Amino acid sequence: MGMITGTAITTTITMTEAASLYRLMTWLSPAYPTGGFSYSHGLEYAVEAGLVASGEGLYDWIETTLADGPGLIDGALLAAAWRAVRADDDAALAAVVEVAACWRGTSETALEAFQPGAAFLSTCQAAWPDPWLDRLAGSLGGRKLAHAVAVGVAAAAAGVPLDAALVAYLESFAANLVSAGVRLVPLGQTAGQIAQARLLPVVAATATRAAETPLDDIGTAALGVELASMRHETQYTRLFRS
Repeated sequence: MGMITGTAITTTITMTEAASLYRLMTWLSPAYPTGGFSYSHGLEYAVEAGLVASGEGLYDWIETTLADGPGLIDGALLAAAWRAVRADDDAALAAVVEVAACWRGTSETALEAFQPGAAFLSTCQAAWPDPWLDRLAGSLGGRKLAHAVAVGVAAAAAGVPLDAALVAYLESFAANLVSAGVRLVPLGQTAGQIAQARLLPVVAATATRAAETPLDDIGTAALGVELASMRHETQYTRLFRS
């Protein structure tokens, strides 16, 4: 209970809301064993080439990556997977898995999507078992599973609202790049958190666009990010896997 202008208010969090929040915070925490911390999505090359050399530059790079690049794509894939599960439509989910496998511009961004996707699914099956996760695993037939699709399936199966899942996933996406930038540029922790705070409206707007974008209409306009990823493949010294 708290006091606002002399009026007592009480905020009640339902068990359903608490469970949704708890799952998202756990699944998208750096502690969840997906290995996401080892990827920079081409940012390592961008720093090496002098394209990102400050907190402002880091913000600009991540803003583009989120709003016009793989962040938007992943959000749309997550939303499509979420809706397929909620509609109990295995065929639609299989189509999302297939489309997600195509939206990878380089070998390293493919690894960045599929290795965490497989790790996320297997960890969830062990720690947060659900029939939908088993159905998904059994239907892959050797196909690769993108991380965003796996998160969408888990969220829908657990009854986590789509808007919350999108914002949480994209915030995690941004936070991983901020963390990489803090180490690579290098920047102080405060500079990194300033960039993270400034990205809030970008994350919110991208989540909205992703929820409204059909699979047939997704696309990117972040060629520099893809080129950086390609250059990273042959970069002499590398700390990150992408």
